[in-house]
Amino acid sequence: MAQVELIMPKMGESIMEATILKWVKNVGDAVDVDETILEIATDKVDSEVPSPVKGVIKEIFFQVDDVVEIEKVIAIIATEGEEVSSTPAPSMDKAPAANGQQNGKTEPTSVPAVVTATPATATNGVANSDRFYSPLVKNIAKQENIGVAELETIPGSGAKGRVTKKDMLGYISNRSSSTFIAPAAKVATPATATSTQPQISFDGGNEIVEMDRMRKLIAEHMVMSKHTSPHVTSFVEVDVTNIVNWRNKIKTDFQKTHGEKITFTPIFIEAVTKAIGDFPMINVSLDGTKIIVKKNINIGMAAALPSGNLIVPVIKDANHLNLLGLTKSVNDLATRARANKLKPEDIQGGTFTLTNVGTFGNVMGTPIINQPQVAIMAVGAIRKKPAVVETEYGDVIAIRHLMFLSLSYDHRIVDGFLGGSFLSRVGKYLEAFDGERTI
Repeated sequence: MAQVELIMPKMGESIMEATILKWVKNVGDAVDVDETILEIATDKVDSEVPSPVKGVIKEIFFQVDDVVEIEKVIAIIATEGEEVSSTPAPSMDKAPAANGQQNGKTEPTSVPAVVTATPATATNGVANSDRFYSPLVKNIAKQENIGVAELETIPGSGAKGRVTKKDMLGYISNRSSSTFIAPAAKVATPATATSTQPQISFDGGNEIVEMDRMRKLIAEHMVMSKHTSPHVTSFVEVDVTNIVNWRNKIKTDFQKTHGEKITFTPIFIEAVTKAIGDFPMINVSLDGTKIIVKKNINIGMAAALPSGNLIVPVIKDANHLNLLGLTKSVNDLATRARANKLKPEDIQGGTFTLTNVGTFGNVMGTPIINQPQVAIMAVGAIRKKPAVVETEYGDVIAIRHLMFLSLSYDHRIVDGFLGGSFLSRVGKYLEAFDGERTI
């Protein structure tokens, strides 16, 4: 007779907690090894937690929507035929009581382990503070020049009153508004009375739809990015006729030979990695006044989820992959994104992002930087257009396949010369594509 603790897994170096989305198994349910017990979510990705053993769920200590620290005991699995009641555990309706007592009964065999289980990182808080702050929260505080004393005053909505990313973004928004409004109040300008967000009116013809969890995270991330980085966007139009003709010529044989469909995305990524090699200061992050130059070229590619939301899986060391390798990586990540099978490590470590607005029929876009990166490129729809073509016999007008590229970059660190030069270089690599290339 044995009991096994199910621990909230560590989902990444900077992730210190996860939210329980759904219990797939309840108290009394049998589970096999690697069978999913619950679904969890972090601020980066949703994931499933499998059973480490074969047995029966004996106790569950947290409810849906609870935010739980990593390495915390979330359930007990009984093995080797131990009898378990099929009724839901009391902890599904309320938080577990202290000292292992629930409904007046003591559970000495399992509950003490839950009470005493503390993440190894729980002491990694701000210096001289008893309050825990995750690396993400501390990084945001550092970027916004929020000192320890001020950080202590921010109310937290996380477990045990911990400050979350959402709390920080909400505080920063109000803090910024207050700082902006205060000077205007001295001159009694009437306009300051209306500086708050205008009220939205509702009538019987409107439908109110609550944002899902991921849409809320996307919204927060986009607002934070615009608040952090002064965005500038540059555009170029490139002739991709050689690429279109080459792909049309080889795509059938390519799939038969390699078992993969080849799209334009890996070709675009190949050109981007070459251009980053020429302009490495695009592949950086900014930490205060320190520029962190990334040696790895990890390209994020925006992919659609079944819910309609977007996620950005990352192709690691893209500059070390040939076109076939890039094709396999692109197809694998896109397939797993559509099936909600991405792992936390699949969306971490990106140094530059590519998004294809042409998928939606758009000819160009002004994308928002995926923090903490400093640039993101959008590729538009490929359209046939009349264009002037230089030949040895003079200029002629011909039908060509043209597309726009747009690059949004952080003007704190990337100026117009660097941003414009990098974008032009990507375009030149695409236009110089060898139409006779073999794989």
